[in-house]
Amino acid sequence: MTTADTFRRRPLYSLARAEFRQFLRNRTLVVMGIVFPVLLPLTIFLLSRSNGVTHDSVAATFDMFALYALVFVQFYTVLSMVTTRRGEGVLKRLRTGEAADWQILAAPNVPGVTVTAASSLVVAVVVYGSGGPAPANPLLIVLGLAAGVPVFGLLALATSGFTKNAEAAQITSLPVMALAMIGMGNIRDALPDRAADIVGWTPYAAVSDLVRLGASDGTVSGTFADSAGPIATLIIWTALAIGLVYKSFRWDDRG
Repeated sequence: MTTADTFRRRPLYSLARAEFRQFLRNRTLVVMGIVFPVLLPLTIFLLSRSNGVTHDSVAATFDMFALYALVFVQFYTVLSMVTTRRGEGVLKRLRTGEAADWQILAAPNVPGVTVTAASSLVVAVVVYGSGGPAPANPLLIVLGLAAGVPVFGLLALATSGFTKNAEAAQITSLPVMALAMIGMGNIRDALPDRAADIVGWTPYAAVSDLVRLGASDGTVSGTFADSAGPIATLIIWTALAIGLVYKSFRWDDRG
């Protein structure tokens, strides 16, 4: 692979555009990408406004949005699309073209990134436009989402290695989904201290911590100081996920 091949952009653009079209044609993925991440958190937020809008309620809203965006949009969409493409022999055929391997693997992530970016703007406008208190450090909310996207995209690629078809993805995706849900801030608060500490090392827990720090009522310097642990956790998980992809990913169903 030459340097020119590595940094060639046009194949990635063409692949990403094709993947986005396929995403829009799949009504199940579109509904999962819009209803779960946007409507559910905002509905709960707006219904609970009568009890007062606090930093905690805003943080919980962004926590729920981040969970659904990373799990149902990024993780499940990439897992489903890549597994389907491999079953159809598309991935193997693409490797005979001009696209580099990383471009073929990056393209299925584009729909999730696009939908998550647009959805986050909608959620932020509604929450803060309806009286939500200003966040202490909005950069950490963005960082949590931006760092979570590659981690869950890589976990999807790794999970696809032992997923036979799109139907099987409904089963093989469950461990990652369940672990991510346990990592939500509100759920960890209900766990025994020891269990909460262990779950705190999971990737979504790190995202949740960053999002909640960003939406809190703390100081900018304080939130940056408290963000070191979650950021380190996400860096470790990114490296682990890359290793898992190298070890388990298959370009066709014959191995």
